[in-house]
Amino acid sequence: MRRTRWRMWAVTVLPLVLAVAATVARADAGAPAPVSVPAVARAWPVGVRPPVLRGWEPPASVYGPGHRGVDLGAAPGEPVRAVTAGRVSYAGRVAGRGVVSVELAGTDLRTTYEPVRATVRKGEEVAAGQVVGVVEGAGAGAGTGAHCGAGACVHWGLLRGETYLDPLLLLPPWLLNRGPSRLLPVLGVPLPKGS
Repeated sequence: MRRTRWRMWAVTVLPLVLAVAATVARADAGAPAPVSVPAVARAWPVGVRPPVLRGWEPPASVYGPGHRGVDLGAAPGEPVRAVTAGRVSYAGRVAGRGVVSVELAGTDLRTTYEPVRATVRKGEEVAAGQVVGVVEGAGAGAGTGAHCGAGACVHWGLLRGETYLDPLLLLPPWLLNRGPSRLLPVLGVPLPKGS
């Protein structure tokens, strides 16, 4: 009787358990690995700490809907800076909008900025914080009713190969948190004796 139960279990339950285990193993193997992006930025692309108007929303599939970068609040004509040193891989127009793309030195990453009227050329080496262009307004080639609405903004993207990543990962904590801590003078407190 025990052998019959064991055989029945081995024939019906064991294959089910093995199938579930194989499915879980395949899902784990296909799960995306955590993204490693070095915090190499030394400046924001625009301003000191611009408002993030729209964050990074990775698409579920290659051609799926999402937001493959971040939109930063910026005024038309405002300078756009390279976040870190690199080489300009593209400076021109795409679909009527100005685009600047910079390959980041010492990495396999590149950033893109749009809509930007380029002040650099393809192949040019740029330093962290160097101006690479100026923000185009909604009517200056960016197209009225662009993704930033009637106002202006800079779409900042980050790619590794053809994979889009969150560009905010490039920013070290001191840039995300408005700079390092600073000690302020304490007024009204007597100095220690012997000073």
